[in-house]
Amino acid sequence: MIAEILSTGDEVRSGALVDSNSAYIAEALEEVGLEVTRHSTVGDDLDAIASIIKEIGARADVSVVTGGLGPTTDDITAEAAALAAGTELCEDDTALLSIENFFKKRQRLMNPLNRKQALLPKGSKCLENPAGTAPGFAVRIENCLFFFLPGVPSEMKKMLSEKVIPEITALWGGHREYSLVRNISTFGLTEAAVNENLLSVIDDYPDIRLGLRATFPEIHVKLYGRGKDEKKVSGLLESATGRVLEKLGNRVISTIGEPMELVVSRLLKNKKATLSVAESCTGGLVSNMLTNIPGSSDYFLFSGVTYSNESKIKLLGVQQSVIEKYGAVHEETAKEMAVCVRRITGATYGLSTSGIAGPSGGTDEKPVGTICIGLATPVEVKGFRFVFQFGDRLMNKKVFAVTALDLLRRELL
Repeated sequence: MIAEILSTGDEVRSGALVDSNSAYIAEALEEVGLEVTRHSTVGDDLDAIASIIKEIGARADVSVVTGGLGPTTDDITAEAAALAAGTELCEDDTALLSIENFFKKRQRLMNPLNRKQALLPKGSKCLENPAGTAPGFAVRIENCLFFFLPGVPSEMKKMLSEKVIPEITALWGGHREYSLVRNISTFGLTEAAVNENLLSVIDDYPDIRLGLRATFPEIHVKLYGRGKDEKKVSGLLESATGRVLEKLGNRVISTIGEPMELVVSRLLKNKKATLSVAESCTGGLVSNMLTNIPGSSDYFLFSGVTYSNESKIKLLGVQQSVIEKYGAVHEETAKEMAVCVRRITGATYGLSTSGIAGPSGGTDEKPVGTICIGLATPVEVKGFRFVFQFGDRLMNKKVFAVTALDLLRRELL
């Protein structure tokens, strides 16, 4: 079975609102074996919405539509669906009761405008919304079973998992295809270089579809397998994953799509190790990434954004002679910062960053994009220097931070 996704609303059509709903729905539908062939977006225009619904009805087996189920005059998706189906809107008792109960549970009076949300195309099935006032509905138009859901992401996600996916799964009967995905996160190679390394994998596994997604500064390798035998598809994906690991080696962060900071956090916990960080050019980004992970207090002891030379000397205890000899952006200075932050906090590891994020401040010797990283371990201290070619300050800070975490990851491994 093939599926299409439709998003409605001027804010989505114009780009004022990023359409994250379609990406979420597509992934969920692919996981239950549907092939998502098209995403469409249309504004708040009755005829335009009705027209695209009829087009989809002639092409797809299943479609999920989001947006336009609210109480205001620009919420016209239900009316458009009725127009496309050649029927009329009728007040649905289940939908009205659902809306009334929503307000009753919250001890609020229902606005008369909300009654409009109970108007559904005649012959449709109400999909109750446990998280909002907009009921969804299911209706068959042409050859396609449509599921209309609200555009609010939290409401859409709950209704998709609880109402829509079970109905779609039941449609398959005993003929379901399994669609499995493996997400391999990598760091340290460009998208083109990852692709080049994996050309032989593409050739050797014709039944596996390979895709690349840049999630700066990581590159994610997506392996897609589809078939009626779940065990066979899973085995094929496992074998292809092994080949990817052979080709990319320690550039692979995770075989289940985990980001760098999550992998580093788990490694620190598993080793019962602690970490303290002294940051300059990254401005606390390394520490922010790590402390965004729940349970980071198990391993994260201290963060110091020692941006000025004075703070490096007075707060960390970096020797003034080192900075005078090498400058703030140098491997020796970064090593001193890592040693000092480890010593003053008693952490297992000390990690430091000092660099030039730009867009100005670079020299011929130390151009914009230069990052020096220090890593102090229980047995030694290491210094590193890298130069990245990004002219954007925020991109540089991000790649600097992930590079520092990657060095720690490799040490922990």
